[in-house]
Amino acid sequence: MPFGPIVNAAGRRADAGADAGADEGRDAGSGARPKVLVVGAASRDITSGDPRGWRLGGAVTYGSLTLARLGLRVRALVGADVDAAGASELTLLREAGVEVALARLERGPVFENIEGPGGRRQVCLQVSDPVELAALPDGWRTNGGLFLGPVAGELDASWATVGAAMIALGWQGLLRRLVAGADVERLDPAPHSLLAAADLVGVSTDDVGDETPLRKLVDLVRPGSTLVVTRGDRGGTVLTSRRPARSGLRAYPAIPSNGVVDATGAGDVFLAALLATGIIGPRLDAEGWAERLTFAAAAGSLAVEGPGLLGVPTLAGIRRRILDVA
Repeated sequence: MPFGPIVNAAGRRADAGADAGADEGRDAGSGARPKVLVVGAASRDITSGDPRGWRLGGAVTYGSLTLARLGLRVRALVGADVDAAGASELTLLREAGVEVALARLERGPVFENIEGPGGRRQVCLQVSDPVELAALPDGWRTNGGLFLGPVAGELDASWATVGAAMIALGWQGLLRRLVAGADVERLDPAPHSLLAAADLVGVSTDDVGDETPLRKLVDLVRPGSTLVVTRGDRGGTVLTSRRPARSGLRAYPAIPSNGVVDATGAGDVFLAALLATGIIGPRLDAEGWAERLTFAAAAGSLAVEGPGLLGVPTLAGIRRRILDVA
C-alpha cells in the first residue's frame, strides 16, 4: 500500500521540516549540513577478541558514527564511566567529525552478549547511572535532528524537552530490566515521554518478542509518528500511527550480508541511516519509502561484517551494497 512521509510533532513533513526548520540547527558557512545530536550511555561489551576484554558500544556510538559517515554534522553526548571515557573508539568518532562531549558516570553499562541457536542471550554485568540533561553543553539544545539512544534506561523524561525537526528513538534501551550479574529481562512495552516525543521509533523483535502484536506497539507511539520493527535477516515492518484510524503498514526485506562477524549495533546503524534519509534524503538518493528502507537495510547488512564500530559503513559502501543487490 502507499506509504506517506514521516510527519513530525509540528505537523510538517519530516523530510521538508528538517530542511525548513533546521536552519537553527546549522551554522553559517557550514555548507547547510544539518546538525544532529546523539545522546546515550556508551556500553562496554565483553569480548575475547579485544585485549581489553571489551569493546565500546551503545547506540550513541553506533548512531553518531553512522550519521557522521553519511555527511551530517554530529554532536554526541556520551555517558561514560572511567574506562569508557578513555576508549580508543571515541577517537574513531572524533576522526569521523563527531563533536564528542562526555557525561561522566560513576557506573556505565557493561553487557556480555552470548549468541546461540535460539538467539542472543544478554547478561548485565553493570547497570548504568543516568545521563542527566544538565550534562548537555551550552548551545547544544537546537539541532536539525535528535537521536535518543538509551541502552540501559539512562535517559529520563527530561530528554523529551530537547527539540529538533526530527527525533528518532531507539526503544530497546527502555525495554530492559537490568540487575547486575543477571540475564537481561524484557519489560512490557508501556507509555513513555520519549515515545511521545519521537517522530521515528526503532525496536527489534529481540527486545519485544515475536509474539507481541504490532498493534500493541504502534498504539504506544504518537499519532503521526513511524515505528520500525526489525527482524534481523527477515527484514521488518514499518508502521505509521494513525490513531484512532487503522495504522499504515509496510513490510520490507532484509539485504543479505557477506557473513556475520558481530551483530552488535546493527539495529542502531539501521535506525541512524533511516534517520539520515529523513533529514537529507535527496543527498543520499533515498527520498521515497522504498529507497529509504533499502538504504537503511544496506547499512545494517554491512554493520555486521566487522567487529564493533569497525563495521559501521561508509556512504560509498552502502551505495555499493545497494548496487550489488539491485
